[in-house]
Amino acid sequence: MGQVRRAAALLLLAGSVSALEIGEIAPSFSRKTVQGSSFSLADALKDHQSIVVIFRSTLCPYSNHYNDSLRDLVGQYGAKGVLFVAVHSDRLETEDDIRAHAKKHGHAFPVIRDPGGDLARLLDARRTPEVFVLDQKGALRYHGRIASKIGTPDLRNALDALLAGRPIEPTVTKAFGCSIARG
Repeated sequence: MGQVRRAAALLLLAGSVSALEIGEIAPSFSRKTVQGSSFSLADALKDHQSIVVIFRSTLCPYSNHYNDSLRDLVGQYGAKGVLFVAVHSDRLETEDDIRAHAKKHGHAFPVIRDPGGDLARLLDARRTPEVFVLDQKGALRYHGRIASKIGTPDLRNALDALLAGRPIEPTVTKAFGCSIARG
């Protein structure tokens, strides 16, 4: 199974595979965080009920709109076994900028710089903010926005359903925000 995931990841990086579909296992990845530690999706899945991969940008006002609510979500759901991981794929952001932004907003979760856009291509992320909720097996269960423009807490609803063992409805929502330039 590991070889299949690696092959799919390589094909996706080359642009030959479509986006990850709901229910499919996310390809594993390992990266250094801006905090200086190592992050491995495979290792994180062993220790958590769910992983929320959120594509962010320090430069995007849509992404920055969620700075406080993201900190609050991490506080609430971290205690329930959910790990949030931020990925910054904007080439214009420096590691120092991202680290300072995370510290300023109390984001103590893993934050990864992805200047080449490899992780954005791997998951087919196109906007900031855009979230991918993975279950304990690494299967994609929700993909889309944090909340709707009218205030529907889509990410919160997805996490509540997942943790309660209920179906997530909807499983896909349209993410609004700044485009990720994936070179």
